[in-house]
Amino acid sequence: MSPTCHLDANARLVSLLEPLAQSDGFLPTAIDGLRVVSAHGNSARCPQIYDPSLMIIAQGSKIAYLGDRELEYGAGHYLVQALPVPFQYETFATEQQPLLGVSIPIDRLVLGELVLAMGPGDHQPQTPASMASAALDEDMRCSVERLLECLYDPQACRILGPSRLREVLFAALRGPQGNVLRALVEQQGQFARIAGALTWLHSHYAQPLQVDELARRANMSASTFHEHFKRATLASPIQYLKQLRLIKAQSMLVAEGLSVSQVAHRVGYQSSSQFSREYKRYFARSPAQERLPREAVMVS
Repeated sequence: MSPTCHLDANARLVSLLEPLAQSDGFLPTAIDGLRVVSAHGNSARCPQIYDPSLMIIAQGSKIAYLGDRELEYGAGHYLVQALPVPFQYETFATEQQPLLGVSIPIDRLVLGELVLAMGPGDHQPQTPASMASAALDEDMRCSVERLLECLYDPQACRILGPSRLREVLFAALRGPQGNVLRALVEQQGQFARIAGALTWLHSHYAQPLQVDELARRANMSASTFHEHFKRATLASPIQYLKQLRLIKAQSMLVAEGLSVSQVAHRVGYQSSSQFSREYKRYFARSPAQERLPREAVMVS
């Protein structure tokens, strides 16, 4: 065991995260892409989409709902979010025991280098589940601890930060959900091709979707692409794009103060009324309500 890795690991992780959790939400840190996660109360079930990441929870708990699957990940567990798949989640936390965690980005380039150096793994299905949870083993817990410790030393953060991120990915690759991460970078596999298609789609979500073109970019026939896309995301490409646009729209409405028509146009809708109907169906509130202060929405 590393000298920096304490036996009471959850308490140690909490002590490292508490000073960094100055507010609720996903909080940036000095290491690019690394974010502290904090919540001081329960949150109702709501749609979300995360970039590929590892979500480690030190205190409190979350439940992710993906299709008919429920994934609970609480203190001492982590979620592998291999693909940016829309899902719903609930958070369970209190003022006295807030949710505390850390979101670690999955860099596919670094992941590929690690898999190449590690050599072949066990044979696994080409299209594994895009989200999976696991308990923190000792190697994973200690690597996360060392990563967080870097944030308290600017010089170590600058020099060692990237290698600490790499160490966490290495520990995850050797963990119980390592096959999901391997599948992301096995270039001949369907899962990696779908991941590439999703990366492209996230950069062009406001454009009209041509499924045949997306399949061509994934080097797959349209029928094969559609089959593996739905298996990986639990949605057709058209359904996925609609959910992606609506989640992007929610962020714009909340953070940027744009009008409903401006947001509709930005995310690719030609009709503001159609956008409003689909938004209300998905979020159970209108886009106009989303723009109001939260207190006003609760009173209305």
